[in-house]
Amino acid sequence: MARVFHCSFPVRDLESTRAFYGEVLGCKAGRTEADRIDYDFFGHHIVAQVSTEESAHRSVGVGKESYPLRHFGVLVTKEEFERLAARLQAAGAPWVIPPEVRHQGTVREQMTMFALDPSGNGVEFKSLADPANVFKA
Repeated sequence: MARVFHCSFPVRDLESTRAFYGEVLGCKAGRTEADRIDYDFFGHHIVAQVSTEESAHRSVGVGKESYPLRHFGVLVTKEEFERLAARLQAAGAPWVIPPEVRHQGTVREQMTMFALDPSGNGVEFKSLADPANVFKA
């Protein structure tokens, strides 16, 4: 079995979570309980858990933006990136970093975008010009 990353994170409610992760991003729901939903997040296991006490926050600066230190995301193909960008835009998802190309002409060249889910959790998507460079400096 391939290694699958697991991430659990707080959400304010399951209704808006289903709409964002299921309908907008197209993630398939798995196990569902009264207070959580498991999702197949592009081949990885994420769990959205209802928590009234915890919320996301903005905390660090990167370049010209300030974005949530606690966030997660996935590397996708250029085609998936473009499809997701259109879906997020159509859904009116709040952008932290709208779709753009960063580090052009370098080993780190990538298309990137960073949106907030309805609970304020940061979700980042990247498409590398050369995926083999993911860990290169």
